[in-house]
Amino acid sequence: MMRASDTQGGPVMVSKDGLPGWLDPVVHAAETVEPPQLSRFLPPEDGGGRQSAVLILFGDGLRGPELLLMERATSLREHAGQPAFPGGSLDPEDGDPQGDGPLRAALREAEEETGLDPAGVQLFGVLPKLYIPVSGFVVSPVLGWWREPTPVGVVDPNETARVFTVPVADLTDPANRAMAIHPRGHKGPAFLVNSALVWGFTAGIIDRLLHYSGWERPWDQEKQVPLDWRS
Repeated sequence: MMRASDTQGGPVMVSKDGLPGWLDPVVHAAETVEPPQLSRFLPPEDGGGRQSAVLILFGDGLRGPELLLMERATSLREHAGQPAFPGGSLDPEDGDPQGDGPLRAALREAEEETGLDPAGVQLFGVLPKLYIPVSGFVVSPVLGWWREPTPVGVVDPNETARVFTVPVADLTDPANRAMAIHPRGHKGPAFLVNSALVWGFTAGIIDRLLHYSGWERPWDQEKQVPLDWRS
């Protein structure tokens, strides 16, 4: 049984042992999906970019499977006010970016941003690395099962506005889905959940995970929502 509490120095393991059956489609998707199926933005071939990781944490909520998200503070220089998975850049102490460094970084950042106890998290997979051109981040999406949930909340208001969970049932509800229109004209999948508009990189990963896990329900891809949807 893996323990993830020692996120610096000790081994951080990936294990599929004892996962709930409803996660089987996600495990299968993680093992079979190819990078171009997730995004058209892939890491530079020269190895450039800022190595980072996010934690895609599945839990068992009152309404079934759910995901942990946070909303970034509006004062941040990058991705201000945007809902996202917990995560951030790799630190030197996280270790090898090509090894288990992203695993440690995902757990460490999640602990720093939401206060969760990494000891209650079982990592069970890693999706192919993706690229965020606007910020130059090379992102490793790390998949986790919240085996032993612990209280979460805003640790640093300068970084995080709020921490919340979203039932997968709300993410798959066609009424909550739309295409977000960026001021520059490009568009991508979005989710209107928990009084938040989830868009951009985070929504793209959720959209592909739902699709390749077979959880996606038909939705109106002509429905559009502006990023300033609240105004």
